[in-house]
Amino acid sequence: MSPLDRPSGTVPRTARRPFDRVLVANRGEIAVRVIRTLRRLGIRSIAVYSDADAGAPHVRLADEAVRIGPAPAGESYLDPERIIAAALESGAEAVHPGYGFLSEHAGFAEACRDAGLVFVGPGTEALEVMGDKIRAKRHVEASGVPTVPGIADPALDDAALLAASASVGFPLLVKPSAGGGGKGMQVARDAAGLAAALPAA
Repeated sequence: MSPLDRPSGTVPRTARRPFDRVLVANRGEIAVRVIRTLRRLGIRSIAVYSDADAGAPHVRLADEAVRIGPAPAGESYLDPERIIAAALESGAEAVHPGYGFLSEHAGFAEACRDAGLVFVGPGTEALEVMGDKIRAKRHVEASGVPTVPGIADPALDDAALLAASASVGFPLLVKPSAGGGGKGMQVARDAAGLAAALPAA
């Protein structure tokens, strides 16, 4: 069979797959996308779900599904021990975290490695560096990567940040040093806006 004869989006059976079984440690649209990609690659997908998501699309789409706990994310999707137990129980060789949830959790990546599972994502050193936005900015600047002008000094209090803002100029984007997904970011168009944005961020 030539590549043109195969159904669109599939991988030939002779292609070498890195894994046979991957657990997708997420839910919703990102889990659906990862599961569809695994299917195209000929890799079996294992979904995880909380009680709130038992009938969710990602659960129905996956080849297998494992319950990981009650509805609160802290007791299911954000619990590394439950995710790793589900991976081992299902015979997964790797864990794909999607984004959000445990995708930037260096301890989770290490726990996967310690359990003999491949964490599909950055290495633990990269996760540790990128988990703190101030440290991440300093790291890339030290490597010669151009960055947006700004102030990234955890020693400065709000008054010092207000005073230093003149050297950067407005508008400013205020971002917490931790977290992800844009949570806590505030736009300040002037000094008064900055005074309100700092505690809000």
